[in-house]
Amino acid sequence: MPEMETVDLQTDLSLFKYDNLEQLPPQYRELDEGERTDRIAAAREELGEDVIILGHNYQRREIVEHADFIGDSYELSKRAADADADYVVFCGVTFMAESADIITDDDQTVILPSMEASCPMAGMAEALQVDAAWAELTEAAPDADIIPITYMNSYADLKAFCAEQGGLVCTSSNAHDAFEYAFERGDKVLFLPDKHLGENTAHRLGMEDSTAEWDPWDPESKDADEVADADIVLWDGYCQVHERFTEAHIEDVRERYDDANVIVHPECRREVVEAADVAGSTSTICETVAEADPGETWAIGTEIHLTNHLQRWHPEVNVVPLCGDACMDCNAMRQVDPNYLTWVLEGLAEGEERNVIEVAPREKELAGLALERMLEI
Repeated sequence: MPEMETVDLQTDLSLFKYDNLEQLPPQYRELDEGERTDRIAAAREELGEDVIILGHNYQRREIVEHADFIGDSYELSKRAADADADYVVFCGVTFMAESADIITDDDQTVILPSMEASCPMAGMAEALQVDAAWAELTEAAPDADIIPITYMNSYADLKAFCAEQGGLVCTSSNAHDAFEYAFERGDKVLFLPDKHLGENTAHRLGMEDSTAEWDPWDPESKDADEVADADIVLWDGYCQVHERFTEAHIEDVRERYDDANVIVHPECRREVVEAADVAGSTSTICETVAEADPGETWAIGTEIHLTNHLQRWHPEVNVVPLCGDACMDCNAMRQVDPNYLTWVLEGLAEGEERNVIEVAPREKELAGLALERMLEI
């Protein structure tokens, strides 16, 4: 197993994983939208097919309007792998760019416009914490064959850990299949880092009464007997954007819109998913709104920029944010300022690579194995 770094979760993990952090030069900080758009267009014209720009659904309008493809994290990584471009500019967060580096060819270079774009949930399960928890779990259940599963929203070192221990990666769409894969090969599942997706998946499989939560922040809270008896151990991590949604938000939107349909992401709390009409991945949310009849009302329980995009893309549908003005954007995604995109593209046009994401070879090999196991299902 490659050596893993210790990380303070209140800081940006990428500052430790990568030594190529550069601050945005002062001359790029005050660009207005018109000048920025012209400069991006000029850099792209010079680069031609040598570059592809990927924009995550949670990015702001000023980013996605420059993207060749818009989608969720793994979908975009696959787009990168299928492209012939030498450079992949991934407008997302660190773990997404890592996934793209894992599955793209060795002669493709992945660039993250801002190295400060680091997912807080991914940072809630850092390698040394997981190593320590694994030692405690295997001691608490010495006769159990534990299979770790990590959500795609995790760093490459955690994906590598799961592969090394016989586990795999999952998305929000195939988490239930990953659980079934694991139980065919072991007795117990450790699911990281999102406890809500894990709990919602356990419920889907009828195993909600067979779970225990592992709190890495409070050693005194762990009950060895409870953990030993549980079939599914849920790591105490969560998405700050999706945990914000409550049942009260759903009740309020139904009062404001008599015909409201509610769709939420499975990273939301169990009671929110239960109260919604539909729960599904980012792709499912997009497809549901795209297929809605004109005049239908859909309240969206996910990151606010995606809701804003859906409002623009489907004006015939009444798309509203589930929690109104209180809905949040993703702070990590916010770090990918359009001025950073201008900076890295102009750098490439000048022959300079900035903010390159490169996963270490052994880590890349193991993380790739975890992804291959996911593809088997």
